[in-house]
Amino acid sequence: MSEMTNDRQPVLEIKNLTVRLAAGATAARPILDGVSLSVRPGETVGLVGESGSGKSVACRSVLGLLPAGARADGQIEVHGRDVLTMNPTDLAALRTHDVAMVFQDPRASVNPLRRVGDFLTEGLRARGTPAAEATARAEELLDAVGIRDPRGALRRHPHQFSGGMLQRVVIAAALAARPALLLADEPTTALDVTTQAEIIAILTRLRAEHGTGLLFVTHDLELAAAICDRVYVMYAGRIVETRSTDDLFDQPRHPYTRGLLASTPRIEPDAPPPKPIPGRPLSLAEAPPGCAFAERCAHAQPRCTEAPPVLARHGDGLAACHRADEGIAL
Repeated sequence: MSEMTNDRQPVLEIKNLTVRLAAGATAARPILDGVSLSVRPGETVGLVGESGSGKSVACRSVLGLLPAGARADGQIEVHGRDVLTMNPTDLAALRTHDVAMVFQDPRASVNPLRRVGDFLTEGLRARGTPAAEATARAEELLDAVGIRDPRGALRRHPHQFSGGMLQRVVIAAALAARPALLLADEPTTALDVTTQAEIIAILTRLRAEHGTGLLFVTHDLELAAAICDRVYVMYAGRIVETRSTDDLFDQPRHPYTRGLLASTPRIEPDAPPPKPIPGRPLSLAEAPPGCAFAERCAHAQPRCTEAPPVLARHGDGLAACHRADEGIAL
């Protein structure tokens, strides 16, 4: 199914990506099943869904970081070049120059025994940047992400930073090569609300200044609404809905999207209490013949359990639901 049209050429285009675990693994279905999405220069695209929906696998696949022994079919194109067919040298160059990633836990991204300056300048020096110039660039990056005394920060070790400050350091490292695409895999989940807002402001500003495409993975729909231009909703390894952020929140077409919105706490005095989605997410050991969400859906009909719905155009977006045109209310 083709994506919604836009004049800008995508920096990232995933086409019909299917990822299966290695033979012998206890999985009855693919981790990713026919996933297609795109990110254009200067655009923030959200990828949302419950834990286990496949968001992180889709994000990491862009860097060729697939589970051991997994088999991938489809295409993952960065600037028109397919990641799945790259040799090790080209893949290393992609990770060094074109695409950078910010992970959920910043402490898992750094070596606790090395100084922050070594962490920030390593990639620059590997590309032939002179040591003095690399250090100056590292100071600029730390200043850009709001680290006070950037020169002093270069001499400190990771344990001397709070989680929020260390996430800023990781973002600075990700931006060192001025990547065309930034992958953010729930980069604010472990942070307090104030620090979370500061990190989001940094990502938004840097994206605007450098025209970087941003794929933002989150389970927080309110956060996605605040920063994303478009949103893809994932469930059980599939894209079940995608449209512009405003349209998705105003007129969701898939019952799962509606359920996610209804389960989101709101701070308005007259807001209704959150309404949880019944049941549990589908495990990899389960492969129902029909819609993967049918057992949790209050609007399911017999046909929903017989054949999986196709991701098709409905209004200004795409939805994979047999009843997407019926306007079912929450």
